[in-house]
Amino acid sequence: MAERTNDAILTVEDLKTYFTVGDSVVKAVDGVSFTIKKGEILGVVGESGCGKSTLGRTVLRLENKAEGTVRFDDIDPFAISGAELKSFRRRTAMVFQDPSASLNPRKRVDQLLSQALRVHGIGDREEWKRKVSAILSETGISPEYRNRYPHQFSGGQKQRIGVARSLMLDPELIVLDEAVSALDVSIQAQIINLLLDLKEKRDLTYLFISHDLSVVEFVSDRIMVMYLGRVVEEAPKRTIMDKPLHPYTQALMAAFPSTNLSHRGSGVKAVEGDVPSPINPPPGCHFAPRCPFATAKCHAQYPPMVQRDDGHRVACWLHTEEGTGES
Repeated sequence: MAERTNDAILTVEDLKTYFTVGDSVVKAVDGVSFTIKKGEILGVVGESGCGKSTLGRTVLRLENKAEGTVRFDDIDPFAISGAELKSFRRRTAMVFQDPSASLNPRKRVDQLLSQALRVHGIGDREEWKRKVSAILSETGISPEYRNRYPHQFSGGQKQRIGVARSLMLDPELIVLDEAVSALDVSIQAQIINLLLDLKEKRDLTYLFISHDLSVVEFVSDRIMVMYLGRVVEEAPKRTIMDKPLHPYTQALMAAFPSTNLSHRGSGVKAVEGDVPSPINPPPGCHFAPRCPFATAKCHAQYPPMVQRDDGHRVACWLHTEEGTGES
């Protein structure tokens, strides 16, 4: 269970999001718990298919949950409607992975950005124009381009417009779903720096989702590692990067270049094979079929989440005697 703190802006407990595919059930998110403090960046990392994007969409109520609770500043987004839900939408936002797919090609930039203001009944046309121009400038796009269509921009410019759109209602929490993965490396750096500058300027809180551990390491305060719908490890950034406990986290780190000499020569190989299907996950620890340290117990029983004194959480039988399993 996630520990609720007084300064937590988002608390998620035992969240489950399931989808039906024919006669089968896909457990995209399967009992995830975590908290994010106000002003913090929580990075969520894992291979494709581990449930990261579904988690981000569910906490914003863009997907329906099966079980569990989501609390945003003491608001349950799944228990509200009407004006309360509209208020929740104003305080949260999302930046999507593919800027080309997330921007309506038939609408001009000023229409794309001012739509949120129109829907929420904020201001008039003159105020919309002023706000659109101000936020375009803030995100590195000339206000002179406000009448252009998405196809007239580069990929990096489109993502800046996506970021600008997420800011139109002055949110407090933004979910960034692979927001830089579709961009060239040099453009990634520009967008990441923009996001970090905006966070400081606007006192934002980010749930930063990525499959790239090196990007997550750079931007995050804490890192949460997911595998096949579940959290396998979570800790402050330096703790998890300097001493990863779960074999999956160690394998992810081995797959990415690192300037940290302590990560070299550890003998841990990059993870091999594919993520199992969430329709038919393996019994016991879901990572056991790919884990070089797996025992018979790993294949038979899923390990409890262990909370260590330094705030390090891990779900692995190798570490079950180093703390107390969470309920």
